[in-house]
Amino acid sequence: MDGRDLVRSVRMIKAIGPAQGLRSVRTAWRARRADALALPRRTAERARVPGAARGAESQPGGGVIHFARSSLRVRVAAGGAVFCGWDGAEPEPSYALAGACPEVDARVVLEPDTDGGWRVVSERVLVVVSRHGAVEVRTPGGAVLRRELPPRWWEGMAEEGAGGRPGGGGARWVQRAEVAADARFFGLGGRAHGPRLRDGVYRLWNTDPGGAFGPGDDPLSLTMPVQLVVADAGTHLVFHDNSWDGRVTLREGAEGAGSGHDRPGTCELRMDGGPLRYWVLAGTPARVLQGWTALTGAPALPPQWALGHQHARWGFDGEAEVRRVVAGYKERELPLSAVHLDIDHYDRHRVFTVDRQRYPDLAGLARELRAEGIRLVSVVDPAVKAEPGDAVYEGGAAADAFVRDARGQEVRGVVWAGESVYPDFTDARARKWWGALYAERLAQGFSGFWHDMNEPVSFAAFGERTLPRSARHALEGRGGDHREAHNVYGLAMARAGFEGLCELRPAERPFLFSRSGWAGMQRYGGSWSGDAATGWPGLRASLSLVLGMGLCGVPYSGPDIGGFSGVPSPELYLRWFQLGSFMPLFRTHSAFGAGRREPWEHGAEVLEAARTALRERQRLLPYFETLGQLARLTGAPYVRPVWWSTPRDRALRDCEDAFLLGDALLVAPVLAAGVTRRPVRLPRGRWYDTASGRAYDGPGQVWVEAPLSRIPVLARAGAVLPVAGADGGTELEVWAPAAGRGGSGLVVPDAGDGWQRPTVERFTSRREGARVVVERRDGGAVGYPVRVRGPAEGTEA
Repeated sequence: MDGRDLVRSVRMIKAIGPAQGLRSVRTAWRARRADALALPRRTAERARVPGAARGAESQPGGGVIHFARSSLRVRVAAGGAVFCGWDGAEPEPSYALAGACPEVDARVVLEPDTDGGWRVVSERVLVVVSRHGAVEVRTPGGAVLRRELPPRWWEGMAEEGAGGRPGGGGARWVQRAEVAADARFFGLGGRAHGPRLRDGVYRLWNTDPGGAFGPGDDPLSLTMPVQLVVADAGTHLVFHDNSWDGRVTLREGAEGAGSGHDRPGTCELRMDGGPLRYWVLAGTPARVLQGWTALTGAPALPPQWALGHQHARWGFDGEAEVRRVVAGYKERELPLSAVHLDIDHYDRHRVFTVDRQRYPDLAGLARELRAEGIRLVSVVDPAVKAEPGDAVYEGGAAADAFVRDARGQEVRGVVWAGESVYPDFTDARARKWWGALYAERLAQGFSGFWHDMNEPVSFAAFGERTLPRSARHALEGRGGDHREAHNVYGLAMARAGFEGLCELRPAERPFLFSRSGWAGMQRYGGSWSGDAATGWPGLRASLSLVLGMGLCGVPYSGPDIGGFSGVPSPELYLRWFQLGSFMPLFRTHSAFGAGRREPWEHGAEVLEAARTALRERQRLLPYFETLGQLARLTGAPYVRPVWWSTPRDRALRDCEDAFLLGDALLVAPVLAAGVTRRPVRLPRGRWYDTASGRAYDGPGQVWVEAPLSRIPVLARAGAVLPVAGADGGTELEVWAPAAGRGGSGLVVPDAGDGWQRPTVERFTSRREGARVVVERRDGGAVGYPVRVRGPAEGTEA
């Protein structure tokens, strides 16, 4: 045990108490012993490379190129996505892909290249494979987006049947790639330092940060082998479809380095096992995310109410305190859409139970709140207390639903409930059993679900806070161990919950968000930033996580406003609240014993400013509903980096303290103490300060006022966005176009919380002299009241 482990162990035992601490010591020793007995020992290893090309065979969508010691399959999908798989690796089976593998592009041609290699030619992308196995992905015009060098792998630790090859389950491998010197890296799931990923090593292993995290902590709860790379030559996304433990080493390039030559950016991926296979998608950021959504599935659409403000706390004292908090919101005329109950509402922390002492009539409370338009949301942890007589444990044991070790015994860990077992969500039977358990939550009146502790977590005094790596999993009938299943555990749990809720309430869209997950998580719900440390660095990390998750295809997420574990100053709380009011998931939350998160607990000035933020969120709800529908249809996240529409603007690629909300609004949060005026980097075009109406022209940097009462929000000239009118209906807010320029906007009304197919309404705006004209693109009547803002504010449209 090193010094960091010792410090962590002392902190953990202090947090969970001596009895749980003793159990965590036993669990850690048990896991270490199980892995030592069941996992293969590393032997002498020999590095291998593919060798020289020997020939190729054409197949639909591409072909297979044979090398002396390996083979590479290249396949281009009809939408332009490129698949590369070494040594027989196929696109399936995959936890990331949505349904069947996409159809191939039948027009693709495999042809010899001049240097003894091969070319895969398609309309949208060109793939060039050298005679030694380097793979270049180019634009149709020939610009190189990414160059994958020949992979290396190590034999000697392969399990029987794996063969020590990249496609086998037991071989370690490494692949190094080069990108343009001006390229910037984004993605890799939820990362606290970013959203731009600088030089460093990023681990691909979902990890509970252990209480609170800041920008220097990595990895966190939701990692993904998904990179979005933005350069002048173009944008591309690369996804290595491998759920094993790994590390990504990034190094940004430099232009004019050395003797007047550019030094390319580099990415090195090292994996502890699993297949070497990956997908590359190229195009504009919008096209890339649309292709990613087509590949991995459309994001689940949250119900309307889930776009409002939600209040959570670990430490509600029972029904009386919930009523008191709700009454506080009502008395102060503060909108509230949901209250979240943490593990303290369980009976002795056991999942799918209720503490009847503190919540004697939980279903009655839920009905009472529902009548006021407020839903209840329940936390759901995966671990089940291993206690004979416990209904959930007995039911899971009868269904053979729990993870077992190499000897066939149930794997046991320690969480808040004590010694517990873990459902194997990679088994369809276990998912079916688990999904049916949500009937108990629905009967209690809950309308939504929040998955926590699903990395999965097991308290351990030393070593990793998760299951033993040797723990056995079904992996959809293929069989394997926790080395492969760990990163997809939260994803598979989300699938179990989502599918169960769809069966139990088929007319309603489920509301589910999860701390952990993997590529494709968006199919089942959203995420949240987890336990961000209370402090200004934690506030900045919250923004990084939401932006990063959106670029990995998970559009619905948000932070714990105020941080999780500390006592925020009134200023910090308010700035976090103001940021959160423009996030898809708008939720206050804190740990047991941390400071209060109700707006009125921080003074009259904070209360008034929070009321302003809440009312603006309510006014923008039709816009958020539209963004949610567009995310489902196109994959575009609600919250986007400022370079989204202009990725060639290098200054914007380096901007990390502001974001776009859809295409219409630019939000510039305050991320440091004492700031009342701040610089804002603008994309090209005209932008209006929504508070003062002042116009600014981009690209470039401007200074804007940021008083404590609000954060700067700028609207794009010509934007048409739906907002709530004074009568409660939807109206169109139109920001006057610049002279000689037009604008546009979309409205996608949400017909309810069911599965109705949305109608997309498109509008345009233009200036005719002093008058602004708004038209429906299909020629029909506009159908909404119109209010013009900007220089022409107050004119008729």
